[in-house]
Amino acid sequence: MSLISYVLAGSLKSDRKSNEAGVKYFFYGASASALMLYGFTFLYGASGTTSLYRLMQHVAFFTPGFLGLAVVLILAGFGFKASLVPFHQWTPDVYEGAPTPITAFLSVGSKAAAFAALLRVLYVALPPLGWVTIVAGLAAASMTLGNLVALSQQNIKRMLAYSSIAHAGYMLIGVVALVASPTPVGSGEAALLFYLLAYTFTNIGAFAVAISVGRALGSDAIPDYAGLGRRAPLSAFAMTVFMLSLTGIPPTALFFGKFLLFGAAINSGFLWLAVVGILNSVVSLFYYVGVIRAMFLMPAPDGAGLVAESALARVLLAVTVAGTLAIGIFPQPFIRLVEAAATIGRF
Repeated sequence: MSLISYVLAGSLKSDRKSNEAGVKYFFYGASASALMLYGFTFLYGASGTTSLYRLMQHVAFFTPGFLGLAVVLILAGFGFKASLVPFHQWTPDVYEGAPTPITAFLSVGSKAAAFAALLRVLYVALPPLGWVTIVAGLAAASMTLGNLVALSQQNIKRMLAYSSIAHAGYMLIGVVALVASPTPVGSGEAALLFYLLAYTFTNIGAFAVAISVGRALGSDAIPDYAGLGRRAPLSAFAMTVFMLSLTGIPPTALFFGKFLLFGAAINSGFLWLAVVGILNSVVSLFYYVGVIRAMFLMPAPDGAGLVAESALARVLLAVTVAGTLAIGIFPQPFIRLVEAAATIGRF
């Protein structure tokens, strides 16, 4: 999966930024994969098995220092795929340089796969010892750095890249809550699955607007979104919904996603992590609202006409907006769905 991602990121052979994105992604990915594999060899060498369930029976006999080193190496690999601090360096350049549809896929697909694998390894194979605090620290660092750096971004793809880093930190709260307090229902696992579902609709929609507007204007600069509310009303309305959802404003999908994650953190004894998440959500409001301000309050350039919106773009925006609002307005069916999935996933 990673090898194909490297090729897709650098697929625009005549674009220097795309070439740079592919090369950087490859070298970072190769290094992170090597570290993760080295961590797995530690566990295999000490237990003699690659089965996660059999490994669980041996881990209790490992020395803390040995287990801690293995966990740190494994987290480096998963942290790279999920864009967690301090393994996030590739994300802004790759998101900016890769073709925007590929960036949209990387921001959702690879992140979901990384968290699915991370949940399985940490929950099944490794007991919740001191490394839970390390993971909580990674969550806090990812949320904080991602949101603070996003404040100064003027390119929509780089802004969404740092936003993706911050949201990876929010998602990691679910991992911490699950491992610290593995209750059968309403756990961090269910909260994480709900958040991933909500994030998928929201982020795919935001990138759909970025693709449509970027192709029409030939620019990904946020100031060039000026006057978009009149020039492309459907795209501007959709982007407003997505920006509010990414902030966590009701009645959008990620409001309930954050509500469930922060509640899981508090129930598992990590009140301070929930507070960090809430404060970071407030910080994120400034740069998300900056996009809305550009679309509706900043005047369009002289002579600027309507921005063309293709039929395919309209359908995609309608689906993602409907999903983002439906999950936020009627969350209960989706909560039951992810709770059932979380229960099944434990066996």
